Amino acid sequence: MTRDDGSPTAGSSELSSRDLILNTARTLISSHGYDGMVISDLSEGSGLPASSIYYHFGNKLGVLVALLERTFEDLHASYPSPSSFDGHPPLERFELWLTAACTALDRRPEYLRLLLAVSVGSHADEDNVRATVRRIRDYAHVSWVEALTPVMAPLDSAEDRELLEWLAVLGRAMTDGLSVSTGFDGTTYLSHVPAFVALVRGFAENRRLNDQG
Repeated sequence: MTRDDGSPTAGSSELSSRDLILNTARTLISSHGYDGMVISDLSEGSGLPASSIYYHFGNKLGVLVALLERTFEDLHASYPSPSSFDGHPPLERFELWLTAACTALDRRPEYLRLLLAVSVGSHADEDNVRATVRRIRDYAHVSWVEALTPVMAPLDSAEDRELLEWLAVLGRAMTDGLSVSTGFDGTTYLSHVPAFVALVRGFAENRRLNDQG
């Protein structure tokens, strides 16, 4: 049995014990934060004894690290590469990529919510947690830079690269913030694509006019 997004449900026989525990952990952390997740709840939610949790992950922090690793793998698999849209004009290429990326996030909104949930608390300073979160965020940042480069920095000047990096950070911050508002306000990532594309179009046009002047 699967969810609408194609992933197996917690009660599915297709799932291993490890997957059952990680799916339960994702639900608990998204709802209560990492500090609010306890082994007894993991055991009850997964239908497995606590000994199974310790066997697979060692401790609660081990569950978190494994969940972050799986999140990165899932994100890497579902997040579109800007190069998939090569052959289109630069701005159209960016809009197609952003539309595909936001569609992917709308289908699996728990990914970014999980990252926000684990960013609060003493566990956030653990080296293995920080390294995995940084890897996820660096991957997203590189995607933004790759998508924006043909629009904002085709000549790779220092000034263009600076604006490009700023827009990439702004785009990543937008998706971070939307991970909260999509839950509270019922908005979607996809609904914000036109506004961000218009912002990028305006910067690109201003750059072009400055180059001509």
